[in-house]
Amino acid sequence: MKKEKYDLEKRTGEMGLNAIKLCQGIELDNINKIIIDQLIRSATSVGANYMEANGASSRRDFKNKIHICKKECQETKHWLKMFSLCEPRQKDKIAEVWKEAQQLTLIFGKIISTLNRKSELRIRN
Repeated sequence: MKKEKYDLEKRTGEMGLNAIKLCQGIELDNINKIIIDQLIRSATSVGANYMEANGASSRRDFKNKIHICKKECQETKHWLKMFSLCEPRQKDKIAEVWKEAQQLTLIFGKIISTLNRKSELRIRN
């Protein structure tokens, strides 16, 4: 059985693209325009910050960028919840993007806890 390569860079980028696709074609009004703007900003920021993390100049810089990725995922979930009130017909598509944002939140949280644990081990030794 061939094991697939886990590509977090691709996955974070696809979440941003899926958020863009979700919002395309929506007729804008005064409320959803603001929500869509915030949703797209946070969803696309995850991939951008992950790219920055991969080019980090230090372990501390990497950890900081990963922490930002986690925060942007959490913000994306918030805006998706708000968007679902404006666009109830998009409920299933919104749920798919929310699920991916939740999974990425957990992944980035695990990366942060692993980095913290390794730092603690280095300090003890």
